[in-house]
Amino acid sequence: MRKLTIIRTLLLALCVPLALASMPSRASAQIAVGISVHVGPPAIPVYVQPPCPTEGFLWTPGYWAYGDAGYYWVPGVWVAPPRVGLLWTPGYWGFAGGVYGWHAGYWGPHVGFYGGVNYGFGYHGVGFVGGEWRGGRFAYNTAVVNVNTTVVHNTFVDRTVVHEDVGVRASFNGGPGGTRAVATAQERAAEHEEHVNATSEQMGHEHMASQDRSNFASENHGRPANPAMSRVGERAENQQKRIGNGVESGKMNAGETAHVEKQEHNINQQTKADREANGGKLTPQEKKQVNKEQNKTSKEIKKDKEKNKEKDPK
Repeated sequence: MRKLTIIRTLLLALCVPLALASMPSRASAQIAVGISVHVGPPAIPVYVQPPCPTEGFLWTPGYWAYGDAGYYWVPGVWVAPPRVGLLWTPGYWGFAGGVYGWHAGYWGPHVGFYGGVNYGFGYHGVGFVGGEWRGGRFAYNTAVVNVNTTVVHNTFVDRTVVHEDVGVRASFNGGPGGTRAVATAQERAAEHEEHVNATSEQMGHEHMASQDRSNFASENHGRPANPAMSRVGERAENQQKRIGNGVESGKMNAGETAHVEKQEHNINQQTKADREANGGKLTPQEKKQVNKEQNKTSKEIKKDKEKNKEKDPK
């Protein structure tokens, strides 16, 4: 494996570790580059957006983050904004000075520059067309985003903003193969508004993604098995879908299916018991243990599928 060099830059002295903050931190302007890498991230995968689970949640698209073992996919997910009226500006990778730097996303009254990266579902490179705030409620454009209308009723349809996705979605700005977008006047103005950094829920979501080996590009070759979730922490649901897909395609036999489903059941039961014992939440230690068990199950699903594929390559 080619060794990559990570250059970690220091944030402003006023930044406080997220784990110690009781409220989402604010910043008057977007902090620049947090991580720089000499190799660019894979393309943005094409995937199906899960429906919005509850009114008021906003879509935050999936993206490639970077860790000690390389790039890993952080699934797209619906989350609650820090407060009414805020919109999410996705983070993006930008090529400059021979390296790919990560510009972190943020919440603000307007959507700023995110490198012209087409993340889909309303984030087509400039702004966001998946909905808008109307008073104290968020209205969803169902021509763009997937909404469960039996749960969410504050919707509208505007097909004039729909764009057909063509070709590979570059995941970075500048450099060979990257987007060529430059910030518009409106996007530059948005960068100087008051911002709110990613919430603790979003940061926890990214951390959980980093603990799942199936999210790493070195494992999935740019095609993550779980590209999106309807809520933070819904990996178990996605695992079950993988099991079902394996059975349907003949890549997992009955015995293998029963084995991994039993593991999933045990994990779900333990998670339920832990939540009940802690007022509906999991402690950091419990989250770590659940993710460890999910990693084990994920590896077994992959192993079983590959084994049966070798027996019957058709």
